[in-house]
Amino acid sequence: MNKTFIALLYGGRSGEHEVSLRSAASVLKHLKKDLYHIYLIGISKSGIWFRQEFPGEIGETLIIKEDPTQAVSVLPGQGLYCLEEKIPAEVVFPVLHGTFGEDGTIQGLLEIADLPYLGATVGGSYLGMDKDVAKIIWEHHNLPVVPFKTLRKQETEHPDFSWDTLRQEMVQSFGLPIFVKPSQSGSSVGVSRVDREEQFQSAAEEALRFDNKILIEPGVDAREVECSVIGNTDPLSFPPGELSPSHDFYDYEAKYIDPDGAALIIPAKLSAEKAKNVRDIAEKAYKALECRGMARVDFFLDKSNENVYLNEINTIPGFTSISMFALMCEAGGLCYSDLLDKLVFYAFEEYENHRELCFSLN
Repeated sequence: MNKTFIALLYGGRSGEHEVSLRSAASVLKHLKKDLYHIYLIGISKSGIWFRQEFPGEIGETLIIKEDPTQAVSVLPGQGLYCLEEKIPAEVVFPVLHGTFGEDGTIQGLLEIADLPYLGATVGGSYLGMDKDVAKIIWEHHNLPVVPFKTLRKQETEHPDFSWDTLRQEMVQSFGLPIFVKPSQSGSSVGVSRVDREEQFQSAAEEALRFDNKILIEPGVDAREVECSVIGNTDPLSFPPGELSPSHDFYDYEAKYIDPDGAALIIPAKLSAEKAKNVRDIAEKAYKALECRGMARVDFFLDKSNENVYLNEINTIPGFTSISMFALMCEAGGLCYSDLLDKLVFYAFEEYENHRELCFSLN
């Protein structure tokens, strides 16, 4: 059997760089070595690509060796090159979270290079990354979201802007606690919970460090439920899982640093009707944003009335050993390695569908 040549991209210019190193190590462990010839390409924090040696032993995290003699270039219409040597990658797996990886930028670059890749296309990646735009689209499709206000950095620079006025408006509208988050960020980077009014401005300024547009939302006393979805135009969801954080909320430390940061309950303790409701909404949310390949859809389940609210979607979800995406798929009968095979299949399927389109009038 001929092996498929796959390039694994990891690291990246993002606040989630270290998360990517862990996700990529887990993916590398689970890719079937009898089916794939794997090229490792590490992207430094400054955004430079370097070809990496295959590790003798795969640990919990991969490293990136920044060797100038192994610098990688992307050539339009020609693919990947290490100096003057072509890397014969047939498909690319961008195990990249957050900015310059999950926001459509890397996807556009790979399309210009004429390379198939796993995950959402340029449009789906951008829409999934921008929480503000995603929520607007979901509302248009009559899907449930938590109320929110969008604030842009340029608004705070207007002479008439007042942090005190905004704080009073938000507390009056939403009460406390309030959550403040960057519109385009993941892994809870830059997210703050505001329990006291005097915390509001610093929380907003912290979020604005990571994005020029932020969201302000009311805190919901809710269970945190997630649902894995795979596929292209006909998506398939899996039994939802639930997070029970030991922190105030499921922040970056709880997700990736504290081994006791959250209990993972898979499948979630939901009635059959409620589980189906979550899965149906997850699939509709996925399709509304034109997602492809894979995504993890995150929900709030209000403890007071069991109302379901869409929180966000992750088009390149975490793939670490404790990440929910693969664990929920496995609970639904699809093991990690077979899941990766399906994602490769979806990448080629989407690539072929795209190639059938006309790009010239001649």
